Amino acid sequence: MELKKVWAVYYSATGTTAKVVRAAAEGIAEKLGLPMEERSFTRPGERAETLNFTAEDLVVAGSPTYAGKLPNKLLPDFQEKLRGNGALAVAVVLFGNRSYDNSLAELRAVLEADGFRPIAAGAFVGRHAFTDELAFGRPGWSDLAEVREFAGKTAEKVLAGDLTPVQVPGDPAAPYYVPKGVDGEPVKFLKAKPKTHLSRCNGCGACVRACPMGAIDPADVSQVPGTCIKCQSCVRKCTRGAKYFDDPAFLSHVAMLEQHFREPKENQVFL
Repeated sequence: MELKKVWAVYYSATGTTAKVVRAAAEGIAEKLGLPMEERSFTRPGERAETLNFTAEDLVVAGSPTYAGKLPNKLLPDFQEKLRGNGALAVAVVLFGNRSYDNSLAELRAVLEADGFRPIAAGAFVGRHAFTDELAFGRPGWSDLAEVREFAGKTAEKVLAGDLTPVQVPGDPAAPYYVPKGVDGEPVKFLKAKPKTHLSRCNGCGACVRACPMGAIDPADVSQVPGTCIKCQSCVRKCTRGAKYFDDPAFLSHVAMLEQHFREPKENQVFL
């Protein structure tokens, strides 16, 4: 088997997953002396076409963890729009300092079902999408150093001709994590959507362009007729601080996370 290219493929609403996947792909490509190409799988238009790979490719595929698994609204795209055709794969997930639960096991299983051969995997900590109070600034310098070390070991595995399938903890078929509020009871905020401070909004459309679900009305950015997955991309990308969430159940869950998951978690890699 002769590899010819390393790919960085990711869903990354706020850029955190992209940073880690890109660093891993660059490290592997450098070690193997191969070119690297990057494909975002984030915006609706970017998920429109099927990405076909071959046995001459190594693909670093990444996703954030949503409620302990892959984002449920994006799962069909991961299952239907990625075709490995024998390509090697490295599964990467990001988690916001709570737990990656079963997301890495699910991504590994999806990639294998898509025709990839997963040979390495990693779960890395990134700033939580909901709040800056959890893992702010991560992945930082030391995290990316660990990513580069992981990339180097993955490349060494390939150079040694060791294509043993990677094993990771977790159950791909497990249910999603049930979010809880500050009182410890389950909370539901599936219908929560971002609100808009009209006095701050100038209608620039940054939130429309940032939304990975195409959920925001470009004619009236205060309206969200589509499906919101609470990724906070519109909140993060608005330079005027006009977007916010005020759903009580959602805010209670965020407060619970801030109370119980401040202790920095460690990255985990599997070869």
